[in-house]
This record gives sequence, structure tokens and C-alpha cells, in this order.
Amino acid sequence: MADANPAGIHGPSAPSHTGGCLCGAVGYQVTGPLREVENCHCRRCRRTHGHVGAYTAAPNDALALTESRGLRWYVADGRERGFCAECGASLFWRRSGSDQTSIAAGTLDAPTGLRTAVHIFTGSRGDYYEITDDLPRYPGSADSPAQ
Repeated sequence: MADANPAGIHGPSAPSHTGGCLCGAVGYQVTGPLREVENCHCRRCRRTHGHVGAYTAAPNDALALTESRGLRWYVADGRERGFCAECGASLFWRRSGSDQTSIAAGTLDAPTGLRTAVHIFTGSRGDYYEITDDLPRYPGSADSPAQ
């Protein structure tokens, strides 16, 4: 029998989640389950967010923009980061050509029903903080061996 929750997908089969940026120039709706939150400690996420990136994810076809006037994409090194050009909020990231988009968890409207499940790229975390919880830690992606 297949794992009923292979990717840490949370919630009922067809929930709906909404979210957006600080100023309202980017809004979105996700239909269907979201992946549990991953805290990413890589240098790119820390530079994008000013600290750790906390992301959930959904298939691209489950993500619909309800407002897009402020949405811009920064593309570099095979990665795409969606942000609001009006308020500067970072909302999305994905690998170029991926069928899934990661969504900054803090941009979701409450209640999300999500929980933080893992820390990734801990091998490149900042030297100014410690990870003090008992969640699994991976020096690279969640597909790499745990620390």
C-alpha cells in the first residue's frame, strides 16, 4: 500500500487557502492540500528574507493569482523568486520548469492548519543563530542524509 501522505501534504483533499503580500498588489488562492512547512537556511533564502525562509508548496495548477499587478520574478541560476514590486514582499520560489511552486508560509492567511516539519540546508545556516528545536535537520535538501 502506498504512503497516504508521501510528501507531508496536510489537510483535507480539497481545502482552499488564500494569501498575498503586505500591500495587496499580489494575492493568490491555492486549491488542494499544502506541503508542511520547511525552514530553509540556505544563503539565498536568508538573503531574500533577511533570515530563514519558511515555505510550504503546492502544484502549479493548484495556485491561482487573484491579484497580480505587483508580481515580478527574479530569475537566476535555474531558480525563480516571485516578489511584490510595490511592497517588496517575497512570496514564491521554484526551480525553473518545475511543476510545483513553494509559497512563503508567512504570506498565507490564517488559519493555515500547517506545521513546521523540517530544517533544510542547515549546513549553510547563518552564524548568528542556533536551531533549538527537535525537528529533523538536513545539511542540504530534505533528500540528503539527516544531521
